[in-house]
Amino acid sequence: MLIDFFYTLRAAKLPVSVKEFLTLLEALKLGLVGPKTPQTEDNDAPSGYRIDDFYYLSRATLVKDEKHYDKFDRAFSAYFHGVELVTDFTQEVPLDWLRKTLELDLTPEQKAAIEKMGWDELMETLKKRLEEQKDRHEGGSKWIGTGGTSPFGHGGYNPQGIRIGGAGKNKSAVKVWEQRAYRDYDDTQELGTRNIKVALRRLRKFAREGHLDELDLDDTIRSTAANAGWLDIKMRPERHNNVKVLLLMDVGGTMDEHIARVEELFSAAKAEFKHLEFYYFHNCVYDFVWKNNRRRFAEKFPTWDIIRKYNKDYKLIFIGDATMSPYEILQPGGSVEYSNEEAGAEWLSRLIHAYPKYAWVNPEPQGVWQYRQSISIVQQLMSQRMFPMTLKGLEQAMRLLSQ
Repeated sequence: MLIDFFYTLRAAKLPVSVKEFLTLLEALKLGLVGPKTPQTEDNDAPSGYRIDDFYYLSRATLVKDEKHYDKFDRAFSAYFHGVELVTDFTQEVPLDWLRKTLELDLTPEQKAAIEKMGWDELMETLKKRLEEQKDRHEGGSKWIGTGGTSPFGHGGYNPQGIRIGGAGKNKSAVKVWEQRAYRDYDDTQELGTRNIKVALRRLRKFAREGHLDELDLDDTIRSTAANAGWLDIKMRPERHNNVKVLLLMDVGGTMDEHIARVEELFSAAKAEFKHLEFYYFHNCVYDFVWKNNRRRFAEKFPTWDIIRKYNKDYKLIFIGDATMSPYEILQPGGSVEYSNEEAGAEWLSRLIHAYPKYAWVNPEPQGVWQYRQSISIVQQLMSQRMFPMTLKGLEQAMRLLSQ
């Protein structure tokens, strides 16, 4: 089994050597993690080990640079998906997992009968439920639970509520409370096509600057001829795209569906623009952004500092699906991760005022934009400068920014 695991890591373009793989096998043989249970004769599988223990051991022995952690996580998840319940029979089968096999099926009449609450009413009611509730609940219509019609919890149905944990199914929550782990976009992603780079090249302003490290053939010929045939080599600075780009990228949540395409665009942008600054946000920009998703709460960059640091010569590009609750844009405290003092719309307005050349690139299919209220709101805030993440859309956005 671990031979295939090794090849899975190599297929994910992780620099894993045979020597490191043998180190992992030796560590398993010595029983460095998990219960020391007898192994099979060929020691070919981590039998008797908890999957979490094996994850940390394999990562420590096989990955030598933390920049590869995300690739390792994806390869590990793809290979060992669902293995934990198979390899560790001492754990109980989670009730939530069993409940997912019986998805709540409501008729349109039942859905219409479920009450929608306003923002203030939702927050006040949630506060009361937290004070009153003492136990876990399943399938109810009032308490904070799972699989029901209550506006609080997850796994059920309510046209407008607060999702607490779990995974989004109907995309109707106005606020989400959970501990989230986002990952950085991979800027080494190989492009399946060079067309994205070609589209970005419409945003160009060449300049020669820096060290004299490029041969100036025309000037060399001219100078040599004027010097009676004696070779006189002339050098010049290399020509670079002098456009400055400030890239703000939405990450996590519904953006997980678009990771591959955003990574392609991110890779192309880093290759094309010499002066590129990038930051992350989630759903909407508020009073801070970040560069490292693993440390997004420890290493925050105030949005005001970003506006002061980069002058108006920068072209501002947002990348995001703009799919969220309208409250996240218009309401103070609407953020799904913390209680923001000012609405996201205020920060978006400040950014586009600071950077007159701006555009929003949306990976969501353009055909669904009219059905998402939040997309319509962002379009209005962006003065309709929202473009689909297609080659045509990128060309239109670059043409607008180059004017």
